[in-house]
Amino acid sequence: MFEIRTDLAVEEKESFPGRGGEVKGVSLREWRKACSKIKLTEVAILDEQGARAMGKPVGTYVTMEAKALAKGDEDYHREVAEELSVQLKTMLKELKKKHKVPDRKDIHVLVVGLGNPSVTPDSLGPKVLGNLRVNRNMDEGQEDAVLSGIVPGVMAQTGMETAEILKGIIHETEPDMVIAIDALAARSIRRLGTTIQLTNTGIHPGSGVGNHRHSLTEESLGLPVLAIGVPTVVGAAAIVHDTIAALGKTLASHMETQEMGDFLDQLDPDEQYQLICELLEPEFGALYVTPPDIDQTVKRLSYTISEGIHMAFFSHFSAS
Repeated sequence: MFEIRTDLAVEEKESFPGRGGEVKGVSLREWRKACSKIKLTEVAILDEQGARAMGKPVGTYVTMEAKALAKGDEDYHREVAEELSVQLKTMLKELKKKHKVPDRKDIHVLVVGLGNPSVTPDSLGPKVLGNLRVNRNMDEGQEDAVLSGIVPGVMAQTGMETAEILKGIIHETEPDMVIAIDALAARSIRRLGTTIQLTNTGIHPGSGVGNHRHSLTEESLGLPVLAIGVPTVVGAAAIVHDTIAALGKTLASHMETQEMGDFLDQLDPDEQYQLICELLEPEFGALYVTPPDIDQTVKRLSYTISEGIHMAFFSHFSAS
């Protein structure tokens, strides 16, 4: 089967026949909260069989989809931030149940802003850190969580792997857990800037716009790693593939062009996608596309995500 690059578990789920919940070793749950436009999907990869089928590690992936995130509606972004804080608290509670995170209010969380601040589609992580209220340097004895943060940059800037930098910081500061923020790649253009994925599996090679090479996981860093990501780019070949599929349906629905539409519809998806790649990549390389207003999108979402983190860990930020 052909593989279209995506970092979203919900899109891997959609690539299977049916609703995607029929994959062995994978459970699926979808829901909407009352009076909310936010759609939530939980893809839980339960075992190694599910991991092989999905091409992703065992763990839980929660996706929040909200078309209105593309707009500058502050009230709506606050609603999304509140829901993100709920999902963060849920994952944190699960980690505490497994005794991997201390069950105390002043938990120390290291927030890592992955990406290159000079490349707009890859700057989500650094921008979230710029909005974050870090308080590790403040007086001890506070009731809330302790947040510290770092933007480790990319290897071209530092000459070091992100994992190497984080291991040194973890050794010196001894946090209880890590939250990594990253820009992702999607399969569908409609998910750019309108989708947030939260997972307890960390960041893995090939994930994110910057391809961070070494895993940032509990196994590699020695403490739990939650990851928050937003897709900001989509492969050009995926856009062309979807366009041809839509074109085939349109042609098939008209008498004059039905034969042409039927011909496109009968093409094997693997062959169709491979042909698109063979035509595009020699001319343009492995091209990725981002929306023209990505700077504003990343800026808005960086506030949304930072507020979600604040609400999850600081009592005076909690949603009413």
